[in-house]
Amino acid sequence: MANKEPEYVMGLEKGLAIIEAFGESKSSLTLTQAAQITGHSKASVRRSLLTLCKLGYAQQTGRHFQLAPRALRLGHAYVLSESITKVAQPVLDFTSERTHESASIAVLDLQDVVFVARSTYHRSLSSGLGVGARLPAYCTATGRVLLSALPNGRIEFILNRMSRPSFTPHTRTGVREILREIQFVRSQGYSISDQELELGLRSIAVPIRNARGELLAAMSLSVATSRMTCEQIVEAMLPELETARRNFSTLL
Repeated sequence: MANKEPEYVMGLEKGLAIIEAFGESKSSLTLTQAAQITGHSKASVRRSLLTLCKLGYAQQTGRHFQLAPRALRLGHAYVLSESITKVAQPVLDFTSERTHESASIAVLDLQDVVFVARSTYHRSLSSGLGVGARLPAYCTATGRVLLSALPNGRIEFILNRMSRPSFTPHTRTGVREILREIQFVRSQGYSISDQELELGLRSIAVPIRNARGELLAAMSLSVATSRMTCEQIVEAMLPELETARRNFSTLL
């Protein structure tokens, strides 16, 4: 790509790849580990890491490197600049209070969904899921809603190039069955993930669109299986999500 785009900055690509590598490892990294994750040479990784340390985005302890608090500015800049995150929290808090369930807003990043806003009710089974958390799109309600805006050929390409593990006995992993779920989203306007990511947890999600009808994000509610069946979720939670979606449309 660098050869085809004269304004493409390879050094920036390498630096960002290393920052993302810390998220994949979920810990500190040595030069060898960072090179293995990014696919870059150890010499190149070393220069990038030392530059990040010099700028305050990383820090070094012996042979190990880790991100510094300054790196939070990168994600926070997105939250501050994206219109939907500016108006999301009050709507999510209101919805969570009304339903006594946890409400979230997520966007699509390649094959994952990334949560950009969340209101957690105290009895949530997934209380550790916060802003910035990533989940695979193929088995989540928000992910299927977000994938539904893409053409089937693009969806198949994404599914075929990613690992699709079974997180529970209920996880749908086949390309055909995932595509059927996505077609359901297109026809019915919502998606349900029934214990596909976590046993004991069901989620329902709807799309959030702008005035031009473009899909911006997905909003979801998570409910314990002990509290509601799938049918009860559709009956009780879908109207709440529709109300929240209308509130978003007036604010965007």
